Amino acid sequence: MPRYEYVAVEIIDRETRLPPNLLNYSLLKLNKLKLIKRRTGSYVGYCLTYLGYDCLALRTLVERGVLAALGDKMGVGKESDVYEGLTPANEKVIVKFHRVGRTSFKHIRRVRTYATEKSEYSWLLQAKIAAEREYKVLDELYKVKARVPKPLGRSRHVVVTEFIEGIELYRYKEAINPLEILRKILETIRKAYLDVGVVHGDLSEYNVMIQVSNGNEEPYIIDWPQFVEKDHPSAPQLLERDVNYVIKFFKKRYRVDISRELALKYVKGEVDEI
Repeated sequence: MPRYEYVAVEIIDRETRLPPNLLNYSLLKLNKLKLIKRRTGSYVGYCLTYLGYDCLALRTLVERGVLAALGDKMGVGKESDVYEGLTPANEKVIVKFHRVGRTSFKHIRRVRTYATEKSEYSWLLQAKIAAEREYKVLDELYKVKARVPKPLGRSRHVVVTEFIEGIELYRYKEAINPLEILRKILETIRKAYLDVGVVHGDLSEYNVMIQVSNGNEEPYIIDWPQFVEKDHPSAPQLLERDVNYVIKFFKKRYRVDISRELALKYVKGEVDEI
């Protein structure tokens, strides 16, 4: 797949070494199930579809003991599908399928700094890279006790994390202590910047989950594949944007007003508290 848009039947034959009748039957059946896509004409070949890629990833996650069952779809984003799942221990998890390619590649290159010309037409490869990045940064953030979901496993373009029993910030109308929620969000932005060396880059009320337990409100920041390193040329602008956006939201929704300048100094480590 990395070398061909459609892999020729002759190449598949050479690589699999299946008997011709079995190979033809298998390809036709997989095509009918929409796990692969057939190209006809002078050049007959096949490519893997997102559905086929899903099956490969799920099989690997099951074999590794990360996942035992896939449940209902919880949400659809611009570049991902999110499902409930169950572990072999019957614990609920989040299963996120990256779907890079729903928007144009020009847009992907603008907002995803890791997108390359070499893989311009390989949406599956871009999705895999996005999942790799998200899993890696979640693992690093979780180790420094940032408020993010615990990463549990990854295969190809699929990331499995702990299940956060909560509600999206944009739907959370009656906050008990909105100022404390804001401080905790800024603390995670600070840990990401100072301890891990990354900036979320797309923070909004849509990628913050609020978990409430015994009157305690814990915000968790999700959706990290678009992060940039702190030494990236765009990092200062994106960090300021993240901070300004979340402060603006809390001021409008909860009438909580804190200094943007002070908050920015806090997340950069220039002051120790806000």
